[in-house]
Amino acid sequence: MPLDNKNQLLSFIERVERLEEEKKAQAEDIKEVLNEAKSSGFEPKYIRKIVALRKQDPDKRRQEEQEFDLYKEAVGLND
Repeated sequence: MPLDNKNQLLSFIERVERLEEEKKAQAEDIKEVLNEAKSSGFEPKYIRKIVALRKQDPDKRRQEEQEFDLYKEAVGLND
């Protein structure tokens, strides 16, 4: 492998390593926020679910909720 390619490869690897470290630090920050929310009386698992729902397209979310309701109804889990 030519020297330029080796240097470029090493650069990519080092960038990924830095990003992995940043990702780890962000995950720790998120955990701290969720612990803070829990100590304030909130349930972290529901906060995580809401965050995931907010990321979804509203139309897609509604469609999935409707389909899920059909499945629940089919097995007798009517609300």
